[in-house]
Amino acid sequence: QVQLVESGGGLVQPGGSLRLSCVASGSIFSINRMGWFRQAPGKQRELVALINSQRDTNYADSVKDRFAISRDDAKKTVYLQMNSLKPEDTAIYSCFTDDYQESYWGQGTQVTVSS
Repeated sequence: QVQLVESGGGLVQPGGSLRLSCVASGSIFSINRMGWFRQAPGKQRELVALINSQRDTNYADSVKDRFAISRDDAKKTVYLQMNSLKPEDTAIYSCFTDDYQESYWGQGTQVTVSS
């Protein structure tokens, strides 16, 4: 069984920064992609950022130049550095990974950007 546990969410003022972390544990050995999705109230879940095993990255247009995704394979951890946060970034951020066969999701962490 595979578990993903996110941390780092919270309340931040507009223009502030947060760093999300997600650790994978359990029976996962060859990690392909790792990434983050988000879902705001009343909206569909959307891709925020992905990083594959070759360190190729993919970002939503709305977060390019503000967010940075990285991973540490030894720790089975993916990070999302979020800078210049805006109120529209408010959402539940969920971690994602796959091992070339199955996909796994974390339960999510709340990010609220408000003054």
